[in-house]
Amino acid sequence: MNLSKKQIQHLRGLAHSLKPVVLLGSNGLTEGVIAEIDSALNIHELIKIKIPTDDREVKQLIVDAIVRETNSTKVQTIGKTLIIYRQSEEKKISVPKI
Repeated sequence: MNLSKKQIQHLRGLAHSLKPVVLLGSNGLTEGVIAEIDSALNIHELIKIKIPTDDREVKQLIVDAIVRETNSTKVQTIGKTLIIYRQSEEKKISVPKI
């Protein structure tokens, strides 16, 4: 799903007050973590994920893998926090039209 700048801005505003739902542990990105992210997206649609690494390249690889494996859209990355969005069938979050 491609989002316009206006839609991304709207989702950023909604995500501002959210707490991270998934925290990557020392094992990194495992199948269990992907399943947990997938489940959280089904419930919340918009989630924050904490990625505990200072290495930019490793973090970017993890972000790309999460987005690809969960069929989600990256909204923003700030420091060690990733915000992703995936619309569910219930459409809990109304995204403004383009």
